[in-house]
Amino acid sequence: MTSPIRTTWWTEGPQWLVLLAMFALAGWTWSTAPERVPVHWNAEGQADRFGGRPEGLLVMPAVALGLYLLMLVLPRFDPGRANYASFSGAYNTIRLTMLAVLAAVYGWTHLSIHGLAAPVFGLFAPLLVGLLFVVLGGVMGKIRPNWFVGVRTPWTLSSKRSWVKTHRLAGWLFVLAGLTVWACFIASPGWMGPAIMVAAALAAGVPAAYSYFVWRTDPDKVPPALTLPLDDRR
Repeated sequence: MTSPIRTTWWTEGPQWLVLLAMFALAGWTWSTAPERVPVHWNAEGQADRFGGRPEGLLVMPAVALGLYLLMLVLPRFDPGRANYASFSGAYNTIRLTMLAVLAAVYGWTHLSIHGLAAPVFGLFAPLLVGLLFVVLGGVMGKIRPNWFVGVRTPWTLSSKRSWVKTHRLAGWLFVLAGLTVWACFIASPGWMGPAIMVAAALAAGVPAAYSYFVWRTDPDKVPPALTLPLDDRR
């Protein structure tokens, strides 16, 4: 089955480099890492749970590899696979961004091993979260109907108008959420936790509600699959 997304050396190369760097870092650190490796951190950036070397050094690279393979093959099984060609750039950006976030968190593990994580936590967390919001917001409006990525509500999946308008709004809200996180970090770092939670809730919740109101006014909306009475399906 031909992949519905465009993959080239330019799209896959950076992702391979991220994966290779994660596994190489695991191998380079293995012999010098302590028996107990930090695997979770509290709100202050201090390690509060530890695991053995396999868990601390190999699980995250393995998860990143699994995510890479999953997002590579998932479009092949999407009933809306034909649409991926029109937003391959956005989809590949999302794939690379997710890997980069996992790699950044993995780098955090190695900072913790050397006792360097807590001092830079106040900078790392807001920059990473804000960047994730901004990048996703930048490509959100380019995503076309599919079953796996984007704002997938019953209303966006049964109305093209709802899908397009909802994702345009979501794009602006995600970018605004990222900028809000950065602004809060600069103005009042103590409010970072609540700011991230509120920004995430609004960026996800408002588009979901908005999709319903757009759907209601769309004369071309269609019933979602398998919701019609049996005798009415063709």
